[in-house]
Amino acid sequence: MKSNPRIAAATLLAMLLVAPAAALGQKKDGKRAPARSPVQAGERLEPDDKGATRAGVPEEVLANRRERIDEEAAAEIPYYNNFLTTYRLGPEDVISVSVFDHGKYSKTGIVVPPDGKIDYYFIRDGVHVAGRTTQQVADEIARHLDEYIIEPKVTVSLEKAMSSRYGVIGDVAQPGIRIMSRRLSVYEAISEAGGILATGKKQIYVLHWNADRTMQRIPIDVAAIEKGKAADNYFLSPGDQIFVPGNRWKRVESVIKLAPILSFARIFTGGF
Repeated sequence: MKSNPRIAAATLLAMLLVAPAAALGQKKDGKRAPARSPVQAGERLEPDDKGATRAGVPEEVLANRRERIDEEAAAEIPYYNNFLTTYRLGPEDVISVSVFDHGKYSKTGIVVPPDGKIDYYFIRDGVHVAGRTTQQVADEIARHLDEYIIEPKVTVSLEKAMSSRYGVIGDVAQPGIRIMSRRLSVYEAISEAGGILATGKKQIYVLHWNADRTMQRIPIDVAAIEKGKAADNYFLSPGDQIFVPGNRWKRVESVIKLAPILSFARIFTGGF
């Protein structure tokens, strides 16, 4: 029986293709080496005895990367926690009181009334919370409960921050008064107000109330922040007003330049 030349040629070609591939999976002693799977996403790279990982990245480099990521994550924690621990409660804020292992003394959804006092168990005149931090309120409640519970563990949490407000006025897309629900930088506040208009200037001011109820004008260079030449490290306090000079507010700008410390109310009542 004659062989078909086409079939013979195809068989020979298949043998030539398969042989090199099979040789790759074998060692010199004839034993087949296990196939090496690619590194999967999230797989931990173990270093060999020379300090290099299977992906060829030195363990020292990976350790530096992990350390940098851990530092960046840790830096974000106080950024947000600082606002919560230093926040002073006020009317319209919503808080909750939790007493460990004593659920009947816990309360949620407590809205701080205008007089700043909340009702609580066994405290006839209520608890004055306005102007205090959550920790200070928790300490006072714990002192009262100490007469009824052995070593009470009280936690007061801020559910909604409603009393702290700030304002953005001037040449921005959406000027107005806003609720400060978290720690907020100047540039973040301007961004939430829609950004500075084409008619606005990048040399802006923060009008800040001092403890003696006088107002301080704090200059902020937004252009330098955008170019990376200055840090966006001024964080707003409740009651701060961000003023963006421009065509809309030329009159106010001239007053601010003449008086470094002034009464903010006078600007809007026309008494200047």
